[in-house]
Amino acid sequence: MKNIQRIKRQSLRDEVYQHLKEAILSLELAPEERLNDKDLAEQFGISRTPVREALKRLEDEGLVEAMPGSATRVAPLHKEEAKHAFTVVAALHALAARLAVPVFHNEDVQKLKEYNQSLKKAMEEQNVSAAIAADERFHEVFLETAGNPELRKALESSTVKIRRLEMAQFGSLKGIQSVKQHEQIISACIEKDREKTAQLTEKNWLSLGELLIQE
Repeated sequence: MKNIQRIKRQSLRDEVYQHLKEAILSLELAPEERLNDKDLAEQFGISRTPVREALKRLEDEGLVEAMPGSATRVAPLHKEEAKHAFTVVAALHALAARLAVPVFHNEDVQKLKEYNQSLKKAMEEQNVSAAIAADERFHEVFLETAGNPELRKALESSTVKIRRLEMAQFGSLKGIQSVKQHEQIISACIEKDREKTAQLTEKNWLSLGELLIQE
């Protein structure tokens, strides 16, 4: 794995967990790639214990599989699991929009426009990582404004189930659909129509899920 640096902070398990999770979600560690705790510990420059603890946490989240009598590996991509996760993610983001719109300010709308332009630019340049990051920032505006920490907690477990599928296949999609859908969402926000914004947000996520599952 590239760019591993020795970890200096006290919470080694959490640090290793974050490094490995990011590598798995970005596909730097590929689906079904074997993970050897001894090798990883040597790369991180630490003992094997925090690595094993981190791998166990990732296993609990469904990102890692421990196969009996064999090596631990990155979990394969499960389209059916992602399909169900998209339904949950779409509903939760719709709820965030419903909570956020009544308290939106002009600067929130400007952020949405800025991030959507970034998404459009990234898609034109076929920069998958930048496109996904821009899309995340767009929807983050609603989560931040909604101000409900339970929403974030609920989203976390489902979002990891779809992130790798996005990374693997987002580049093959026509991003203009998401850009146009985002423009409709922005218009609904300007109108202060919370229900329309929520419905469009849910549609945005569900249509992305349908495209990714079909690929």
